[in-house]
Amino acid sequence: MLRIKRTGLGLGAALLLGTAAYADAPQPAPENETGTLSLLFENDIFYNTDRDYTNGVQVAWTTGPNDTPDFAIDLARSVPFFGQDGEVRTMYAIGQNIYTPSNLHLVVPDPTDRPYAGFLYLAMGVIQMSEKDLDELQVQLGVIGPDSLAEESQTWVHSILKDVSPKGWAYQLHNEPGLVIDDEHSWRFGPPGSFLGLSFDVDPHVGASVGNVYDYINAGAMGRFGLNLPDDYGPTRIDPSLPGTNFFEPTAGLSAYVFAGVDGRAIARNIFLDGNTFEPSRHVDKNPLVADMQLGAALAMDRWRLTFTHVFRTKEFTTQHHADQFGAVNLSIRF
Repeated sequence: MLRIKRTGLGLGAALLLGTAAYADAPQPAPENETGTLSLLFENDIFYNTDRDYTNGVQVAWTTGPNDTPDFAIDLARSVPFFGQDGEVRTMYAIGQNIYTPSNLHLVVPDPTDRPYAGFLYLAMGVIQMSEKDLDELQVQLGVIGPDSLAEESQTWVHSILKDVSPKGWAYQLHNEPGLVIDDEHSWRFGPPGSFLGLSFDVDPHVGASVGNVYDYINAGAMGRFGLNLPDDYGPTRIDPSLPGTNFFEPTAGLSAYVFAGVDGRAIARNIFLDGNTFEPSRHVDKNPLVADMQLGAALAMDRWRLTFTHVFRTKEFTTQHHADQFGAVNLSIRF
Protein backbone atom coordinates (compact mmCIF):
# COMPACT_ATOMS: atom_id res chain seq x y z
CA MET A 1 0.00 0.00 0.00
CA LEU A 2 2.78 2.41 0.93
CA ARG A 3 4.57 1.62 -2.33
CA ILE A 4 1.39 2.34 -4.30
CA LYS A 5 0.88 5.67 -2.57
CA ARG A 6 4.50 6.66 -3.20
CA THR A 7 4.15 5.70 -6.84
CA GLY A 8 1.03 7.84 -7.19
CA LEU A 9 2.69 10.81 -5.51
CA GLY A 10 5.77 10.37 -7.67
CA LEU A 11 3.64 10.40 -10.79
CA GLY A 12 1.94 13.59 -9.68
CA ALA A 13 5.26 15.26 -8.90
CA ALA A 14 6.65 14.25 -12.29
CA LEU A 15 3.64 15.72 -14.03
CA LEU A 16 4.01 19.01 -12.21
CA LEU A 17 7.77 19.42 -12.44
CA GLY A 18 8.25 17.95 -15.88
CA THR A 19 5.70 20.27 -17.52
CA ALA A 20 6.35 23.52 -15.69
CA ALA A 21 8.50 25.04 -18.42
CA TYR A 22 6.02 24.16 -21.15
CA ALA A 23 3.09 25.51 -19.17
CA ASP A 24 4.84 28.84 -18.66
CA ALA A 25 5.29 29.30 -22.42
CA PRO A 26 2.41 31.08 -24.20
CA GLN A 27 0.17 28.65 -26.03
CA PRO A 28 -2.94 29.21 -28.18
CA ALA A 29 -6.24 28.40 -26.51
CA PRO A 30 -8.19 25.56 -28.17
CA GLU A 31 -11.27 26.35 -30.21
CA ASN A 32 -14.75 25.70 -28.87
CA GLU A 33 -15.67 22.03 -29.12
CA THR A 34 -18.66 20.45 -30.79
CA GLY A 35 -18.46 17.60 -28.30
CA THR A 36 -16.19 15.42 -26.18
CA LEU A 37 -15.62 11.66 -26.44
CA SER A 38 -14.79 9.99 -23.12
CA LEU A 39 -13.31 6.49 -22.70
CA LEU A 40 -13.36 5.21 -19.11
CA PHE A 41 -11.90 1.96 -17.77
CA GLU A 42 -12.02 0.89 -14.12
CA ASN A 43 -10.49 -2.36 -12.84
CA ASP A 44 -8.87 -3.86 -9.76
CA ILE A 45 -6.15 -5.48 -11.88
CA PHE A 46 -4.03 -2.41 -11.14
CA TYR A 47 -3.69 -3.68 -7.55
CA ASN A 48 -3.55 -7.42 -8.25
CA THR A 49 -7.04 -8.28 -7.01
CA ASP A 50 -10.10 -9.72 -8.73
CA ARG A 51 -13.17 -9.40 -6.54
CA ASP A 52 -16.22 -7.29 -5.62
CA TYR A 53 -16.51 -4.39 -8.11
CA THR A 54 -13.93 -5.85 -10.46
CA ASN A 55 -14.49 -4.07 -13.79
CA GLY A 56 -16.31 -1.14 -15.33
CA VAL A 57 -16.17 0.32 -18.84
CA GLN A 58 -18.01 3.31 -20.24
CA VAL A 59 -17.98 5.18 -23.55
CA ALA A 60 -19.65 8.59 -23.45
CA TRP A 61 -20.29 11.54 -25.77
CA THR A 62 -20.96 14.98 -24.29
CA THR A 63 -22.20 17.75 -26.56
CA GLY A 64 -20.64 21.17 -26.70
CA PRO A 65 -22.81 23.97 -25.28
CA ASN A 66 -23.67 25.21 -28.78
CA ASP A 67 -24.84 21.75 -29.87
CA THR A 68 -27.15 21.00 -26.95
CA PRO A 69 -30.72 20.11 -28.05
CA ASP A 70 -33.40 22.62 -27.10
CA PHE A 71 -35.29 20.05 -25.02
CA ALA A 72 -32.22 19.57 -22.79
CA ILE A 73 -31.87 23.31 -22.25
CA ASP A 74 -35.59 23.58 -21.42
CA LEU A 75 -35.27 20.67 -18.99
CA ALA A 76 -32.25 22.19 -17.26
CA ARG A 77 -33.98 25.55 -16.88
CA SER A 78 -37.15 23.94 -15.52
CA VAL A 79 -35.52 21.81 -12.80
CA PRO A 80 -35.80 23.87 -9.57
CA PHE A 81 -32.48 22.81 -8.06
CA PHE A 82 -30.46 23.39 -11.27
CA GLY A 83 -28.54 26.61 -11.80
CA GLN A 84 -30.22 28.92 -14.30
CA ASP A 85 -27.30 30.80 -15.85
CA GLY A 86 -24.70 28.21 -16.86
CA GLU A 87 -23.89 26.40 -20.08
CA VAL A 88 -26.02 23.30 -20.72
CA ARG A 89 -24.74 20.09 -22.28
CA THR A 90 -26.15 16.62 -22.84
CA MET A 91 -24.33 13.33 -22.25
CA TYR A 92 -24.99 9.95 -23.88
CA ALA A 93 -23.21 6.80 -22.71
CA ILE A 94 -23.08 3.02 -22.83
CA GLY A 95 -21.40 0.99 -20.10
CA GLN A 96 -21.01 -2.32 -18.34
CA ASN A 97 -20.15 -3.14 -14.70
CA ILE A 98 -19.03 -6.55 -13.38
CA TYR A 99 -19.20 -7.79 -9.76
CA THR A 100 -17.82 -11.09 -8.44
CA PRO A 101 -17.04 -12.86 -5.16
CA SER A 102 -13.47 -13.29 -3.94
CA ASN A 103 -12.98 -16.94 -4.93
CA LEU A 104 -13.54 -17.46 -8.64
CA HIS A 105 -12.58 -21.16 -8.47
CA LEU A 106 -15.75 -22.24 -6.66
CA VAL A 107 -18.48 -23.78 -8.81
CA VAL A 108 -20.91 -23.10 -5.94
CA PRO A 109 -19.89 -19.67 -4.60
CA ASP A 110 -19.67 -18.94 -0.89
CA PRO A 111 -23.19 -17.73 0.11
CA THR A 112 -21.65 -15.21 2.53
CA ASP A 113 -19.67 -13.55 -0.29
CA ARG A 114 -20.87 -11.02 -2.86
CA PRO A 115 -23.03 -12.54 -5.61
CA TYR A 116 -21.93 -12.63 -9.22
CA ALA A 117 -23.68 -9.83 -11.11
CA GLY A 118 -23.43 -7.62 -14.17
CA PHE A 119 -25.09 -4.41 -15.34
CA LEU A 120 -25.28 -3.36 -18.99
CA TYR A 121 -26.82 0.08 -19.51
CA LEU A 122 -27.47 3.10 -21.67
CA ALA A 123 -27.37 6.53 -20.06
CA MET A 124 -28.46 10.05 -20.87
CA GLY A 125 -27.67 13.12 -18.81
CA VAL A 126 -28.21 16.87 -18.69
CA ILE A 127 -25.34 18.98 -17.33
CA GLN A 128 -25.31 22.63 -16.29
CA MET A 129 -21.99 24.29 -15.47
CA SER A 130 -21.34 27.88 -14.44
CA GLU A 131 -18.45 29.65 -12.74
CA LYS A 132 -19.87 28.71 -9.34
CA ASP A 133 -21.60 25.34 -9.66
CA LEU A 134 -22.11 22.12 -11.58
CA ASP A 135 -25.43 20.24 -11.83
CA GLU A 136 -25.70 16.77 -13.31
CA LEU A 137 -28.92 14.80 -13.81
CA GLN A 138 -28.50 11.35 -15.34
CA VAL A 139 -30.83 8.47 -16.14
CA GLN A 140 -29.51 4.95 -16.74
CA LEU A 141 -31.62 2.19 -18.25
CA GLY A 142 -30.23 -1.30 -18.58
CA VAL A 143 -30.37 -4.92 -17.55
CA ILE A 144 -28.95 -6.88 -14.62
CA GLY A 145 -28.35 -10.62 -14.95
CA PRO A 146 -27.29 -12.97 -17.77
CA ASP A 147 -28.48 -10.50 -20.42
CA SER A 148 -25.85 -8.02 -19.20
CA LEU A 149 -23.22 -10.28 -20.86
CA ALA A 150 -20.98 -9.89 -17.82
CA GLU A 151 -20.15 -13.60 -17.72
CA GLU A 152 -19.14 -13.62 -21.37
CA SER A 153 -17.09 -10.45 -20.97
CA GLN A 154 -15.13 -11.65 -17.95
CA THR A 155 -14.58 -15.16 -19.32
CA TRP A 156 -13.31 -13.74 -22.62
CA VAL A 157 -10.90 -11.29 -20.97
CA HIS A 158 -9.60 -13.94 -18.57
CA SER A 159 -8.99 -16.33 -21.48
CA ILE A 160 -6.90 -13.68 -23.24
CA LEU A 161 -4.92 -13.00 -20.05
CA LYS A 162 -4.68 -16.75 -19.35
CA ASP A 163 -6.19 -16.07 -15.94
CA VAL A 164 -8.51 -18.27 -13.89
CA SER A 165 -11.85 -19.03 -15.57
CA PRO A 166 -14.62 -17.91 -13.18
CA LYS A 167 -16.73 -20.95 -12.25
CA GLY A 168 -19.75 -19.60 -10.37
CA TRP A 169 -21.65 -17.47 -12.89
CA ALA A 170 -24.56 -19.95 -12.81
CA TYR A 171 -25.43 -18.32 -9.46
CA GLN A 172 -25.45 -14.73 -10.70
CA LEU A 173 -28.42 -12.41 -10.15
CA HIS A 174 -31.40 -13.07 -12.41
CA ASN A 175 -32.39 -10.92 -15.37
CA GLU A 176 -34.06 -7.70 -14.24
CA PRO A 177 -34.46 -4.27 -15.85
CA GLY A 178 -32.31 -1.67 -14.15
CA LEU A 179 -33.20 1.99 -13.58
CA VAL A 180 -30.94 4.60 -11.99
CA ILE A 181 -31.84 8.29 -11.64
CA ASP A 182 -28.85 10.17 -10.31
CA ASP A 183 -28.49 13.84 -9.38
CA GLU A 184 -25.30 15.61 -8.25
CA HIS A 185 -24.63 19.22 -7.30
CA SER A 186 -21.07 20.53 -6.95
CA TRP A 187 -19.99 24.07 -6.25
CA ARG A 188 -16.88 26.13 -5.79
CA PHE A 189 -16.32 29.19 -3.67
CA GLY A 190 -14.47 31.26 -6.25
CA PRO A 191 -11.65 31.17 -8.81
CA PRO A 192 -8.64 28.90 -8.10
CA GLY A 193 -6.32 30.06 -5.36
CA SER A 194 -2.54 30.25 -5.64
CA PHE A 195 0.23 28.67 -3.54
CA LEU A 196 3.93 28.47 -4.42
CA GLY A 197 3.13 29.50 -7.97
CA LEU A 198 0.61 26.68 -8.42
CA SER A 199 -3.19 26.76 -8.45
CA PHE A 200 -5.66 24.94 -6.24
CA ASP A 201 -9.41 24.62 -5.76
CA VAL A 202 -11.81 22.63 -3.57
CA ASP A 203 -15.25 21.54 -4.78
CA PRO A 204 -17.79 20.16 -2.27
CA HIS A 205 -20.72 18.12 -3.58
CA VAL A 206 -24.01 16.53 -2.55
CA GLY A 207 -26.16 14.05 -4.44
CA ALA A 208 -28.75 11.30 -4.44
CA SER A 209 -29.65 8.25 -6.51
CA VAL A 210 -33.00 6.45 -6.77
CA GLY A 211 -34.24 3.40 -8.67
CA ASN A 212 -34.30 -0.35 -8.32
CA VAL A 213 -30.48 -0.52 -8.67
CA TYR A 214 -29.40 2.06 -6.07
CA ASP A 215 -31.06 4.22 -3.44
CA TYR A 216 -28.64 6.47 -1.55
CA ILE A 217 -27.66 10.00 -0.61
CA ASN A 218 -24.06 11.15 -0.72
CA ALA A 219 -21.79 14.08 0.10
CA GLY A 220 -18.10 14.86 -0.09
CA ALA A 221 -15.48 17.09 -1.70
CA MET A 222 -12.53 17.03 -4.06
CA GLY A 223 -9.46 19.26 -4.24
CA ARG A 224 -7.03 19.86 -7.11
CA PHE A 225 -3.50 21.30 -7.02
CA GLY A 226 -1.23 21.94 -9.97
CA LEU A 227 -0.33 23.91 -13.06
CA ASN A 228 -2.84 25.78 -15.20
CA LEU A 229 -5.97 24.06 -13.88
CA PRO A 230 -8.57 23.43 -16.62
CA ASP A 231 -12.07 24.79 -16.03
CA ASP A 232 -13.84 21.60 -14.96
CA TYR A 233 -14.67 19.62 -11.84
CA GLY A 234 -12.14 16.84 -12.24
CA PRO A 235 -12.30 13.50 -14.06
CA THR A 236 -15.42 11.41 -14.34
CA ARG A 237 -15.93 7.97 -12.80
CA ILE A 238 -18.58 5.29 -12.94
CA ASP A 239 -21.33 5.71 -10.35
CA PRO A 240 -21.52 5.42 -7.43
CA SER A 241 -18.57 7.79 -7.18
CA LEU A 242 -17.39 11.33 -6.71
CA PRO A 243 -18.85 13.59 -9.40
CA GLY A 244 -16.76 14.74 -12.33
CA THR A 245 -17.14 15.69 -15.99
CA ASN A 246 -16.46 13.85 -19.24
CA PHE A 247 -15.74 17.22 -20.86
CA PHE A 248 -13.19 19.85 -19.88
CA GLU A 249 -12.44 23.49 -20.73
CA PRO A 250 -8.65 23.77 -20.88
CA THR A 251 -6.80 27.02 -20.46
CA ALA A 252 -4.09 27.95 -22.96
CA GLY A 253 -1.11 25.63 -22.78
CA LEU A 254 -0.51 22.46 -20.80
CA SER A 255 -2.34 21.56 -17.58
CA ALA A 256 -0.99 19.11 -15.02
CA TYR A 257 -2.40 18.54 -11.56
CA VAL A 258 -2.93 16.08 -8.76
CA PHE A 259 -6.25 15.63 -6.99
CA ALA A 260 -7.74 13.97 -3.92
CA GLY A 261 -11.32 13.52 -2.79
CA VAL A 262 -13.74 11.72 -0.52
CA ASP A 263 -17.39 10.71 -0.89
CA GLY A 264 -19.63 9.20 1.79
CA ARG A 265 -22.88 7.38 0.99
CA ALA A 266 -25.86 6.40 3.15
CA ILE A 267 -27.33 3.46 1.25
CA ALA A 268 -30.87 2.12 1.41
CA ARG A 269 -30.57 -0.24 -1.56
CA ASN A 270 -27.80 -1.79 -3.65
CA ILE A 271 -29.17 -4.52 -5.90
CA PHE A 272 -25.72 -6.06 -6.32
CA LEU A 273 -25.71 -6.84 -2.59
CA ASP A 274 -29.43 -6.99 -1.73
CA GLY A 275 -30.26 -9.28 -4.65
CA ASN A 276 -33.06 -9.17 -7.19
CA THR A 277 -36.12 -7.02 -6.56
CA PHE A 278 -38.88 -9.32 -7.76
CA GLU A 279 -37.61 -12.88 -7.14
CA PRO A 280 -35.32 -14.73 -4.73
CA SER A 281 -31.60 -14.59 -5.49
CA ARG A 282 -28.22 -14.65 -3.83
CA HIS A 283 -27.69 -11.71 -1.46
CA VAL A 284 -25.60 -10.53 1.49
CA ASP A 285 -26.14 -8.05 4.33
CA LYS A 286 -24.88 -4.68 3.13
CA ASN A 287 -23.26 -1.98 5.22
CA PRO A 288 -25.49 1.12 5.19
CA LEU A 289 -22.54 3.52 5.19
CA VAL A 290 -19.79 3.33 2.55
CA ALA A 291 -17.02 5.77 1.66
CA ASP A 292 -14.76 6.27 -1.36
CA MET A 293 -11.38 7.97 -1.05
CA GLN A 294 -9.42 8.75 -4.20
CA LEU A 295 -6.03 10.07 -5.27
CA GLY A 296 -4.98 10.78 -8.83
CA ALA A 297 -3.19 12.81 -11.45
CA ALA A 298 -4.32 14.49 -14.66
CA LEU A 299 -2.67 15.88 -17.77
CA ALA A 300 -4.58 18.06 -20.27
CA MET A 301 -3.41 19.77 -23.43
CA ASP A 302 -5.30 21.20 -26.40
CA ARG A 303 -8.00 18.63 -27.22
CA TRP A 304 -7.24 15.79 -24.83
CA ARG A 305 -7.16 15.01 -21.12
CA LEU A 306 -5.73 11.84 -19.55
CA THR A 307 -6.30 10.95 -15.89
CA PHE A 308 -5.56 8.09 -13.54
CA THR A 309 -7.44 7.67 -10.25
CA HIS A 310 -6.61 5.30 -7.39
CA VAL A 311 -9.83 4.54 -5.51
CA PHE A 312 -10.10 3.15 -1.98
CA ARG A 313 -13.58 1.87 -1.02
CA THR A 314 -14.60 0.79 2.48
CA LYS A 315 -16.28 -2.58 3.07
CA GLU A 316 -19.71 -2.74 1.45
CA PHE A 317 -21.16 -5.78 3.24
CA THR A 318 -20.83 -7.30 6.69
CA THR A 319 -19.03 -10.51 5.68
CA GLN A 320 -16.56 -8.80 3.34
CA HIS A 321 -13.00 -9.67 4.34
CA HIS A 322 -11.14 -6.78 2.73
CA ALA A 323 -11.83 -3.20 1.70
CA ASP A 324 -11.56 -2.57 -2.03
CA GLN A 325 -9.17 -0.61 -4.18
CA PHE A 326 -9.17 -0.20 -7.94
CA GLY A 327 -7.83 2.08 -10.63
CA ALA A 328 -9.67 4.26 -13.14
CA VAL A 329 -8.19 5.50 -16.44
CA ASN A 330 -10.08 8.18 -18.35
CA LEU A 331 -9.22 9.64 -21.75
CA SER A 332 -11.33 12.60 -22.94
CA ILE A 333 -10.93 13.95 -26.49
CA ARG A 334 -12.51 17.23 -27.63
CA PHE A 335 -13.86 17.64 -31.16
